[in-house]
Amino acid sequence: MSTTQPPGFAAEVALRGAEVDGTPARRRGVGPVAEFLLVGGATPFLFPLAWLLRRAIGLDASEYALGFFTFHLAFVVNDPHFAVTYFLFYRGFRGRVLGAGASGGQRARYLLAGIGAPLLMLAWAVAALTTRSAFGLGLLIQLMFLLVGWHYVKQGFGVMLVLAARRGMRFAPMERQTLLAHCLAGWAYAWASPADPGTEVEEKGVVYTTLLHPIWLERLTQVVFLATACALLVVLARKAIRERGLPLVTPATALLCSVWSWSIYSSIDPLVVYVIPALHSIQYLYFVWLLRSGEAREREGPPWFETSAGTRLGILAVSALGLGWVLFHAAPSTLDDLLVARRDRSSAMGATPYFAAIYTFVNIHHFVMDSVIWRRENPETRYLRSAGDSGAGDR
Repeated sequence: MSTTQPPGFAAEVALRGAEVDGTPARRRGVGPVAEFLLVGGATPFLFPLAWLLRRAIGLDASEYALGFFTFHLAFVVNDPHFAVTYFLFYRGFRGRVLGAGASGGQRARYLLAGIGAPLLMLAWAVAALTTRSAFGLGLLIQLMFLLVGWHYVKQGFGVMLVLAARRGMRFAPMERQTLLAHCLAGWAYAWASPADPGTEVEEKGVVYTTLLHPIWLERLTQVVFLATACALLVVLARKAIRERGLPLVTPATALLCSVWSWSIYSSIDPLVVYVIPALHSIQYLYFVWLLRSGEAREREGPPWFETSAGTRLGILAVSALGLGWVLFHAAPSTLDDLLVARRDRSSAMGATPYFAAIYTFVNIHHFVMDSVIWRRENPETRYLRSAGDSGAGDR
């Protein structure tokens, strides 16, 4: 894999540049304020709102209210954001693997993400469930926690590059590497912090002991993270001077929120932490909408004359809602009710081991599929930078 073309959420798309037929790519669909809020800009405003809510009704009542709200919000935001990835990835899967135009690298990536990874995780989960091994299932859960930080920062990295490209701003290889280094350093620091000697915890009913996070690892990753932050500041300052300004308010906000607020300092506010998964999901769904709406509008016309864009997007939305409900509610509840004996529900596996296994499986598979979907080798990613103007300006 080339170091100048890192994979990640839409990152490869931006490396092609911001011009289509010599004209800077222009944004389509929403205005500048809406886009700013959708990709992470709502985050800073939530902190004063959370403070006001605590002042008004107290911490306990506000946590209860927000926990109740976000639990139900997950049905229409978080769950569909996982489910829609399956429709993006497996649609045309055969052609991407066996098609004449598919490269060897593309075939390998799709086979690994679409068949190899899920089979490996399925075998892991089945082995843990059949042997009633909380330790084995706990290791899979910890793998999920390790990879979720990588997923968050890589999404922020890709979102910044694509949004910048849509504003006519390109990054040289060294500049991209500095951005990526800061993101990956943030991921490492978020995972290593706080130091952990190995603690017994419960996740989705499964009780297990966490892996050791020594204090020296936390301090080392913090130093590296701060060093990359300084390097990033220097790179952006030089770029601003050289190009007489940077139209990067929205792209930079998406990056910084993904790395700093949603990953490293996610627990700085006891209320805002509840909505971080939803903020990340909304950022993701906005790019899914850009991708699929561009394709749907194109295929309304010749030579396809297919179903209207509104109908196609509506079907996708309903399908994602339905699959999300099956994956996170119907299937695990049914399996736990049928297969977990009442006498076993007080064990370290808890009363909902199938929910824990399916939840973890879907999360990790989502991360893996995303690392393939948004590469520039996927021709559909051209819709992320297709022409069309929403009057959004260059915020």
